[in-house]
Amino acid sequence: MKAVEDAKQAVQGAAQAVMAKAVQLAPDSWMPGGKPDPLIRAQHGHVGRAISRIDGPVKVRGAAPYAAEFPLDGMLYAALVFSTIAKGTITALETGAAEAAPGVRLVMTYRNAPRMKRMPLFMTSEKACGGNDLPVMQDAKVYWNGEPVALVLAETQEQADHAAALIHVAYAEEHAVTALAEAKANGVEPAQFMGQPLKFENGTAEEALARAAHKVDRRYTTPRHSHNAIELHAVTVAWDDETLRVHDATQMVAHTAWSLGHVFGMAEDQVHVTSPFVGGGFGGKGLWQHQVLAAAASKLAGRPVRLMLSREGVYRIVGGRTVTEQRVALGADADGTFEALIHTGTTAMSHHNVLPEPFILPARSAYAAKTMKLDVEVAYLDMVANTFMRAPGEAVGTFALESAIDELAHEMGVDPIELRLRNEPEKDPTTGAPFSSREIEKAYRDGAERFGWSERHAPGTRREGEWMIGTGVATATYPYYRMPGGAARITLRPDGATVDIAAHDMGMGTATAQTQVAADRLGLDMDQVAFNYGDSTLPGTVMAGGSQQTAAIGASVMAAHRALVTELLKLAGNDSPLAGLDVDEVVSVNSGLAKVDDPSAHESYASILSRAQRDEVSAEAEPPAPLETTHWSMHSHGAMFCEVRVNAVTGELRVSRFLGSFDCGRILNPKTAASQFRGGIIMGLGLALMEETQYDERSGRIMNPSLAEYHVPVHMDVPEIEVMWTDIPDPHAPMGARGVGEIGITGVAAAVANAVFNATGKRVRDLPITLDKLL
Repeated sequence: MKAVEDAKQAVQGAAQAVMAKAVQLAPDSWMPGGKPDPLIRAQHGHVGRAISRIDGPVKVRGAAPYAAEFPLDGMLYAALVFSTIAKGTITALETGAAEAAPGVRLVMTYRNAPRMKRMPLFMTSEKACGGNDLPVMQDAKVYWNGEPVALVLAETQEQADHAAALIHVAYAEEHAVTALAEAKANGVEPAQFMGQPLKFENGTAEEALARAAHKVDRRYTTPRHSHNAIELHAVTVAWDDETLRVHDATQMVAHTAWSLGHVFGMAEDQVHVTSPFVGGGFGGKGLWQHQVLAAAASKLAGRPVRLMLSREGVYRIVGGRTVTEQRVALGADADGTFEALIHTGTTAMSHHNVLPEPFILPARSAYAAKTMKLDVEVAYLDMVANTFMRAPGEAVGTFALESAIDELAHEMGVDPIELRLRNEPEKDPTTGAPFSSREIEKAYRDGAERFGWSERHAPGTRREGEWMIGTGVATATYPYYRMPGGAARITLRPDGATVDIAAHDMGMGTATAQTQVAADRLGLDMDQVAFNYGDSTLPGTVMAGGSQQTAAIGASVMAAHRALVTELLKLAGNDSPLAGLDVDEVVSVNSGLAKVDDPSAHESYASILSRAQRDEVSAEAEPPAPLETTHWSMHSHGAMFCEVRVNAVTGELRVSRFLGSFDCGRILNPKTAASQFRGGIIMGLGLALMEETQYDERSGRIMNPSLAEYHVPVHMDVPEIEVMWTDIPDPHAPMGARGVGEIGITGVAAAVANAVFNATGKRVRDLPITLDKLL
């Protein structure tokens, strides 16, 4: 069977490669973005203004309803019991004491749970979003340490938690592969990411490395990381006859509705998912077992159910970032031109998920090299399924790649910025596609001037008392994505418009920025536009992930606006100054439509609707497939500058200054974008200095499932962070904007590590950079 599957994937890969080449060779005009978005030229509208988030007041008042804050009549509260073995079979389940406990209304196990299909695994179909594809409480099997084995429903959360503690479970353990060394000894397999192999080879890189005048060949490691959104994963569910209503904390309402429908054998329109406010997602707020279990328990009990995972519960059943072992080897000639770039290694994952950590992604496009060898291999463990987490691939891949470049620059005696710029590619090194826009050199030059890079000292030579001081730099990079499935509806009335799309706002300001965009697109004031999102009954299948939601919404609203204008021109009729014009000859301005080359030929929306005797007009449309991502090589970039202080006596490390200089196309809202950049950098500091999921390789159990033991940056760990950007629009992206959500974390760990070396002369190649590695 495996040979058949491998052959199928090979055929699919070959077909995709042929299609990609055809798209690259097609004329620019055939592509989405071939004609620049008119909003790119708009200089005096709402786009580009620093506007405070429109959801700020409701959040400050405490009036924003999160997933665990929907009060329903007769609601029961849920608590979970987690397995304590990594693999085996349940041999005994003693639930009597729990069932007799005060307030308990139901104890659900595999013995009485409704029969359900497996969750459809994310990326196995357009709307699938399951974190794993295992049966959910359907049999006595245990697949990882922390899998839910029982659920208690009670009248209060305290009663449910107490009763859950009374359940006794016995197991027949089977041998589980929980150590990476054993997993690798069992054999590794080629990795795939989003249906594409994580492998590329151009020339004979190993031979070129051996011949190179200057070379480094190093090994870097990164540990597991766990999701710690401020809002715990939570869901409130109720059955209304044959309709399942779900208030969820999710990054993908439409996907969740479809996937839950699949699990319970229902049509997706029988599942209504809302998620108006999400207190942090970062890749972890998808479909996990808790939503399925809550819905199943609610069906059994005949009452609404609220299930909010404890912090420990998040660690037990929600995946995070998996471990990596990376090799980066660079060979350069005498002037620093890369003769060879090798980035290979191993990552771990479970058999029931689809996300190896794709750490070679940055190396695919960041630098020119005459020969390249990129490869990720997977070793399989019996563990919780890992998942997308804060720039998957790029966050840890840039640590290894950018550290190695710094090591090569030091050995050559070359400024590390100049070495990077000497190897700037003219076109995408792996696909040959032209770059849509690439202003990384400007980001570096501007950032270096602002940071004072020219004052940098030689390693180990700058000191203030006990404190050794150093500076480091690294490149940040993250691709532009726009995923299929976007659609939007615009409803226009005489006094304003409503935009409907099944998108999400997880605190990053989506509603604010998209209201700015929609207002400019329609020629209205912001207070005339309502932006509705976070509801699976709205159009589109938009995921808030991959820093692509801005592009997905922007392209969808652009398509809906074109359909709306087409309908308005029909309604305008022959008595309008717009008579005879088509959609490409008019522009939305001043609450109406005007001729592009003659603004005096204008009619207001109110006038058009009045003459047509209409109270409103509505249009819904989907954008074209995201072929621009294949036709051009599209990426956001940044230059990360860091200053650290290391105590020579204690090894204590403090980041004293940080600057991020970004090239992300047009910035839609400087205020919310700056917050995104800073937030990403803070996550990068956590990645660099402290975050590590302690995984017991003897038992497969996560041993630090709390914020008391899993450390994240706090105020004292974070200096004042300065951010700046080029604000040069990408001519082929909606609004000229590329994503800003994840670029901030990439490159940070390497910038810190490189600054540590400059301060101390010590290289740290294994994250996190803790004081024991500096003594």
